[in-house]
Amino acid sequence: MRFYLESLGCPKNLVDAQGMVRLLEGMGHELVDGERQAQVLVVNTCGFIRDAREESLGELRRLARRKRPDQVLIAAGCLSQLWGERLVDQVPGVDAVLGTRRWSEIDRIVAELEAGRDSPTQRQPALVALLGDRLPVGDGDPVHSRSFARQGATAYLKIGEGCSAPCGFCTIPRIKGPAVSRPTEAVTADAVELVAYGVQEIILIAQDTTAYGRDRGNRDGLPDLVEAILSATPGLQWLRLMYAYPGHVSERLIATMAGDPRICHYLDLPLQHAHPDVLRRMKRPADVSLTRRLIAALRAALPDLALRTSLIVGYPGETEAEFQALLDFVGEIRFDRVGAFVYSPEEGTPAAALPNPVPEAVKAERRGRLMALQQGISLESNRAQIGRTLAVLVEGQGDGLSVGRSYRDAPEIDGLVLLPGRVPVGSMVAARITDSMEYDLIGEI
Repeated sequence: MRFYLESLGCPKNLVDAQGMVRLLEGMGHELVDGERQAQVLVVNTCGFIRDAREESLGELRRLARRKRPDQVLIAAGCLSQLWGERLVDQVPGVDAVLGTRRWSEIDRIVAELEAGRDSPTQRQPALVALLGDRLPVGDGDPVHSRSFARQGATAYLKIGEGCSAPCGFCTIPRIKGPAVSRPTEAVTADAVELVAYGVQEIILIAQDTTAYGRDRGNRDGLPDLVEAILSATPGLQWLRLMYAYPGHVSERLIATMAGDPRICHYLDLPLQHAHPDVLRRMKRPADVSLTRRLIAALRAALPDLALRTSLIVGYPGETEAEFQALLDFVGEIRFDRVGAFVYSPEEGTPAAALPNPVPEAVKAERRGRLMALQQGISLESNRAQIGRTLAVLVEGQGDGLSVGRSYRDAPEIDGLVLLPGRVPVGSMVAARITDSMEYDLIGEI
């Protein structure tokens, strides 16, 4: 049997998607590049915000319209977990719904759909739905099984599932359930396997990487995990940390980052806002002075730190004064990287019931002002790199240039380093930075 799989959304979704591919290939099924060649079509959906849901629905509808009688369509991932069988009302033609907590049962779904398709008593297979809580923890569940996604010389390595943070705007706890950390030995085994494949950069991901171990009673488990990975993988070049909850970044984690040159001096610290009243309405840490002290401690220990954050504008009740406080904070801290998002009300979240919604036009205008401010800061930060020699992981070629990333840039969300000539893809080279743009750097070998 041949199958086609498309994954939408974040790297955590990509990890699950590649896990499904490994399971199906282990059954003897063949992954194909085109949907017309396949008997089974899988869309690993995203349901985090409205735009992501619309993209997922659009792709499912496209495949449902073009589906042949001998093909079956599986909706997997976050939107499936969030909506369940309601998704079939939105997309007639979906044959199965597979939630995020049960993705490791993709083989069971495919087997049931094949049996239904081949049955002489029914022309189409009945809907199969696997949702609900994840299976009990055991050797065959996704917490223990391999949980990574490779992209060339880089790999995302998932260290936990779910989230226990109370953020008022977020659907992730409903989709993924409470935080569950993968065992250290399972994560370390994945890291060893990745380095054996030739991976040079491992990116640790979870909904909150700094919550690692808390469900097992270790309130500062991420430094232990990082040290275990580095000890087991002497050939690893870069280890990058993503999705760090500000209240969970410990002094020990900072010391660990400063203590091994293989740990990228880069941290993704999603803050969401900078006005205490907005943060309280978000159910986020509201003591901005603590955030300032944390950032000062990070920069003191890691003077060349590249700091990224994510911010939400237009949260219910956000006044012009509260938004100005956010602008002032961004101008003061001068983040190297900022992702700015317009607030989207999500069904079932506390924020969706808050009064005083901000008009869409005001949200868009505020986001524009924030990004205009950050563009100037980013350019200044990039200009400060001119004259430095940076290690660059080369990821592509074209138009006489090679394209890669330095430690300052995570894949897909940050900038690039452009180098003249053809440098082998997957190689790590030293480049002297000669010029800069708002988000990208220019260098030479």
